[in-house]
Amino acid sequence: MTNLISTPPAASALSRRTVLQSAVASALVVSPALRAVAYAAGSDAPEKTEVKIGFIPLTDCASVVMASVLGIDKKYGVKIIPTKEASWAGVRDKLVTGELDFAHVLYGLVYGVHLGVSGPKKDMAVLMTLNNNGQAITLSKKLADKGAVDGASLAKLMKTEKREYTFAQTFPTGTHAMWLYYWMAANGINPMTDAKVITVPPPQMVANMRVGNMDGFSVGEPWNHRAIIDGIGVTATTSQDVWKDHPEKVLGTTGEFVKKYPNTARAVTAAILEASKWIDAGLQNKLKMAETIADKSYVNTSVDAINQRILGRYQNGMGKTWDDTNHMKFFSDGAVNFPYLSDGMWFLTQQKRWGLLKDHPDYLTVAKQINQIDLYKDAASASKTPVPKDMMRTSKLMDGVVWDGKDPKKYADSFKVKA
Repeated sequence: MTNLISTPPAASALSRRTVLQSAVASALVVSPALRAVAYAAGSDAPEKTEVKIGFIPLTDCASVVMASVLGIDKKYGVKIIPTKEASWAGVRDKLVTGELDFAHVLYGLVYGVHLGVSGPKKDMAVLMTLNNNGQAITLSKKLADKGAVDGASLAKLMKTEKREYTFAQTFPTGTHAMWLYYWMAANGINPMTDAKVITVPPPQMVANMRVGNMDGFSVGEPWNHRAIIDGIGVTATTSQDVWKDHPEKVLGTTGEFVKKYPNTARAVTAAILEASKWIDAGLQNKLKMAETIADKSYVNTSVDAINQRILGRYQNGMGKTWDDTNHMKFFSDGAVNFPYLSDGMWFLTQQKRWGLLKDHPDYLTVAKQINQIDLYKDAASASKTPVPKDMMRTSKLMDGVVWDGKDPKKYADSFKVKA
């Protein structure tokens, strides 16, 4: 594929950054009013001006990376250093110890750490949602050859050809585990009793499927599309078919960091909000983003593994192609990024459903502790991002069940298939 950003092969990361910065210079003109917000004197200035943000090699790390590469971070008085991590457990550990200041991280991981059910217990904070949609469940080509190409046909095969079936997710309390479990359960498969579920870091999914370590996996892009390109897997469903416009990754940190460096947290959130807006602004920006994050410093894959699904151009690996309007979104006029309390609460309901939480937590109180609504609103004001009126939202999931956050205990207990 033609290189979308004209740089010589030996160009350094610095020259790539320079080219990209010049390409979007017009988009980054700072108005005096915004500069006043970003560089407000005295107590409003960022307390910490250089921050490390951990990320996992996934397409949805893009807004963190682009905030740095495009120099948007400088506008808000901070320097973002994106730090590539090997696993979600590693991200968790480095956040908890303070080795990382922030992270591109699974929504459910943050909630799990806060409640002490996914490692060491630590007060955590969600500053913003980084993206909606754009994950998928992949089944092995071997299963597809036997007719298991979606939830119903997988359930049928598992009943007729009895053996141990192994499926992978990326972290026990994370989003990918919840999409996998919800999808399986909606198709009559109990993930806790009818299958073996293992944890595998996202970039290792394709290699593990290639050698036969699992029958299916739930992960973010580009690894589902990569499995199709490599001829080892097929897309059984997308996460947006499980829950349209679902919350996915968040900008996470510790409660301690927010208390100690509130202005830094606000500045970083504003910078990433602006980068999110830039990505979703048009086709060329998305293609430049794909070109940038495909680099070995970030996702380390071919551009063609990234650039189709971010535009909604899907194929399932068996000849079916479709245009998905509910593809990965980074901004969508600010609708993506607001840290809805109901979004966080939903992960708690599923953690209770699957036995990760033994008792019902105080759902709303926990969400209010973690999701930094006021700080987000300040960052949204600085980056001119619209803010919704309500802190809760209503969604209908794949099985027709509506989630609105109003009675989380009843919702969590309502599922027939559970641990």
